[in-house]
Amino acid sequence: MSTRGRTRLLAAAVLVAVSGCGLTSGSPMVDDVSPGTIGRGRPLKGAELTVVSKQFTEQLILGAIMGIAFEAAGARVLDRTGIQGSVGTRAAVENGDADAAYEYTGTAWITYLGNSEPIPDPRRQWRAVRDADARKGLTWLPPAPLNNTYALATNQANYRKYRTTTLSDVATLSKSDPGAVTLCVEGEFANRADGLPGLEKTYGMDIPARNITQMDTGIIYTQTTKGACTYGEVYTTDGRIRSMHLVVTQDDRKFFPNYNAAPMIRTATFKKWPAIANVLDPITRKLDNSVAQALNAKVDVEGEDPHAVALEWLKGEGFVK
Repeated sequence: MSTRGRTRLLAAAVLVAVSGCGLTSGSPMVDDVSPGTIGRGRPLKGAELTVVSKQFTEQLILGAIMGIAFEAAGARVLDRTGIQGSVGTRAAVENGDADAAYEYTGTAWITYLGNSEPIPDPRRQWRAVRDADARKGLTWLPPAPLNNTYALATNQANYRKYRTTTLSDVATLSKSDPGAVTLCVEGEFANRADGLPGLEKTYGMDIPARNITQMDTGIIYTQTTKGACTYGEVYTTDGRIRSMHLVVTQDDRKFFPNYNAAPMIRTATFKKWPAIANVLDPITRKLDNSVAQALNAKVDVEGEDPHAVALEWLKGEGFVK
């Protein structure tokens, strides 16, 4: 996905640029929190941990969730969330400028580790990332159900009209009624092997160029909602899916890569503070696409602050008090 820096050549160039640079921004987290169901006994008391994230909504929320959880467990936390681009976040943890981040397995496998083919099984992909990154001084804790990958979505009227619940259904419709399948997509998605070209090949579709409109991400959601295109390219955890009542078609042949969020911890930090796993594991298990959509919508649709959204959710789930 363009937001997460999937273009490997760009990623490599940025990595060279940032790999020797330390982080200079950030401020202490000062939330008044105590242990709920996580952090009992303050197992991270004495730890000074720096948390990073990328700068888009979901990442800001996940970074805040991680940092607040560490606070509740007794750590002093430096907030350096909101780094521009995927590679800067990765470099910060790998180089020791930061200690931890929620990262996506697909981003690690394709962008950072340079693989061209995703692993269809999400658990196997996580294990492959975990094992490869162990040699780079990074420890991956178990992943969340949250899978922020590509999808095609349609509005309620078109769903009622065509009843396409899977991408195989869309492929069938494209053959029986070619004019019915019109697409709103990003320019990158329209041209990437892990985007529309690969999707068409996998599902046996041949969408005419006149039926494909390229546009910016935000416009895709509004145009799909209006019905200007039958199907729009979306990200599966985007809060606008819920707020705009879009219906996501299932990737029944598992073409799109898995982008499960998982804690990526600097191994030196994890060896010193192994209780990090016990603090984060219950939270990570709770993070699924439905939760992510709801939290993201609070920021992107309702205009709330990502940190406040994270804190409210952690309290509501009883993880912290």
